[in-house]
Amino acid sequence: MRVAAVQDTPIYLDRAATTERVVERITEAGAGGADLIAFPEVFISGYPNWLDRTNGSAWEDPQQQEAFARYLDQAVDVNGDEFGQVVAAVREVCAFTYVGVVERAASGGSVYCSLVAIDPEVGIVSVHRKLKPTYGERLVWADGDGAGLVAHDHAGARMTGLNCWENWMPLARTAMYATGSQVHVAAWPGSVGLTEDITRFIAKEGRMFVVSVGAPYASDDLPEDFPLRDQLPDGEKFHNGGTCIAGPDGQWVVEPVRDEIGIVWADLELSEVARQRQNFDPTGHYSRPDVLSLSVDRPRLAP
Repeated sequence: MRVAAVQDTPIYLDRAATTERVVERITEAGAGGADLIAFPEVFISGYPNWLDRTNGSAWEDPQQQEAFARYLDQAVDVNGDEFGQVVAAVREVCAFTYVGVVERAASGGSVYCSLVAIDPEVGIVSVHRKLKPTYGERLVWADGDGAGLVAHDHAGARMTGLNCWENWMPLARTAMYATGSQVHVAAWPGSVGLTEDITRFIAKEGRMFVVSVGAPYASDDLPEDFPLRDQLPDGEKFHNGGTCIAGPDGQWVVEPVRDEIGIVWADLELSEVARQRQNFDPTGHYSRPDVLSLSVDRPRLAP
């Protein structure tokens, strides 16, 4: 399986322009023979880096309210015509694709951190909403549900995906292992400090390939007219990418990539998964479901 992990920076808070960039990267990855394409967490329309650097929890602060309104305005309708351009691009290149988006809820006043899985023959096959936003993220993202905790098959591989620190949740990981996943996509905002330990750990624990994909971000990427822009120093780096890929033996296939923009490529030998599971299968022969079991509720809780 040929994997293309896209380490790029979105056009911050510009859904239309970032959608165009995603389509361009999908086309580029398809031309390179990708079977699987992965984008960072909430790539459309960007990670809310300002929350931890401004008084994000200030009650009814006009600038924070305006920042949220801007974020909400640039959120994605995954069933809309604009995101349909991404789905069409995936169909064109025949590569299964995971795209991180800020998904607008049907209520019109909430957003989810969502990982959209697109099958080139079927279209959108799942939208996984992050189960529990991390720390300051809870100021903007609503809690998700279990509807997206599923696996998908393409090009002879079974694939799963989670957002950011969900990958540290033992039960969420176990739910992914139990699907028989061979290739797991971990979508991050993007930093080596986030990806370098957990990527190899999941790969070793799950005896699977793990594709961690992140984006470089800096304060200069924010629009000049963003309400909190004057509170963020010029040239400050928020994230350095950190895209990396580990094999089912826990060793690097591609070590973390810092600061670079582009596609990180890898050719995965899927048969290695079976070899590594000979002595450890965490939800198979090396488990005790009669003693320890996991129940996963998978209904979509809100439109």
